[in-house]
Amino acid sequence: MSKRLGATLAVDRAELEINAGELFFLLGPSGCGKTTLLNLIAGLLEPSEGRIRFGGRDVTRLPTHERNAVMCFQSYALWPHLSVAENVRFGLDVRRIDRKQQEQRVSEALELVQMAEYRERKPAELSGGQQQRVAIARAVAVKPSCLLLDEPLSNLDTRLRQQMRGEIRRICRATGLTTLYVTHDQKEALSIADRIALLDAGRVVQVGTPRELYTRPSNTFVAEFLGQANLIPGSVLERSPAAAQPGEQLLVDTPLGRLSAFAAALPRELSRVMLSIRPEQLAIVPAGQAPASGENHVLVRVLESNFLGDSSEHRLSAGGLTLRMHSVPPRFDLPEQLTLSLAREELVVLAAPG
Repeated sequence: MSKRLGATLAVDRAELEINAGELFFLLGPSGCGKTTLLNLIAGLLEPSEGRIRFGGRDVTRLPTHERNAVMCFQSYALWPHLSVAENVRFGLDVRRIDRKQQEQRVSEALELVQMAEYRERKPAELSGGQQQRVAIARAVAVKPSCLLLDEPLSNLDTRLRQQMRGEIRRICRATGLTTLYVTHDQKEALSIADRIALLDAGRVVQVGTPRELYTRPSNTFVAEFLGQANLIPGSVLERSPAAAQPGEQLLVDTPLGRLSAFAAALPRELSRVMLSIRPEQLAIVPAGQAPASGENHVLVRVLESNFLGDSSEHRLSAGGLTLRMHSVPPRFDLPEQLTLSLAREELVVLAAPG
């Protein structure tokens, strides 16, 4: 599916299959096309090409209300003059549900989001997190085919965001709703998503579970966007069969020296690569410990250490590169120089960009 907005190709041949009952995230930087894609699925925009199906039903040309896809916006869009219960009932009135069933659905939805005791309050009397719960209750009450969330926690402070992440996951699990969730917040996606589609410049770059995207990025964009990976350029010098695992063992010439890494499926003609390793995967080698055969040891200089609360971040220099290392618990006793271990199993071999 594609969508042009004027001269801009906002969504470029996106193909996604979302499972029933799945909490599926569209993740990416600002301007990558994730909200446009959500609006296409909601029926607020029509695709320039391609089809949209809910199950086996083609809904490409159907208006939003006929798709039964319900959107929760960043602003919550609550009626200020209506009570909590009346706001939740609003969508049921529009659908002409009978009054007795309305009351039952309103009560069930408010119980689900733990807002039953606030049913007579007006939105102005609620906190941001409570308003978000009411918006979700209103969406759930109409029993939608899918729930669409457009950066629903962006207006909340850090503590409330963390609390509401768990609440949204609980609500989706309790209702079995297929939910599509747009965010640019990596931690939000990694903490509660069943699967994630990462977008860049209108294209779907990689789809997978949070663990798959984090530990096995498909390219340097994914590696850098999720978790500030250290990227080390290099050239493949040798290839040999990997012992006890699929793929090959590579010897790569890098600015940090020759490093050994495993690659599952690297094209034979590819010689220029990028090695990716996460800041928390860099390990300090105790002073005087000699490397075992095949281990990657690198001598680095400590440039700066920063306290992050539950951890510390260290900027390190070696071979003209700057590396980031995270220590848990925080460390403030690092010497000016130290030796790092870069485990072969942790290094991800990617094609060099360009």
